[in-house]
Amino acid sequence: MRAAFAALGIPESAWSSVRPVVTNTGGAYVHLGMIRADAVEQIAQALREHQSQ
Repeated sequence: MRAAFAALGIPESAWSSVRPVVTNTGGAYVHLGMIRADAVEQIAQALREHQSQ
């Protein structure tokens, strides 16, 4: 996730709260914490573009 955010040009200050989380049953998750709205818009746009390919 961090590499993807960096590739989008989103500054580290916008996604510095991203953390990996593993549940006690072994499930892997990514805790995103609070991300600035403008960064979320960039992420959503990139996902839409990727989906349409």
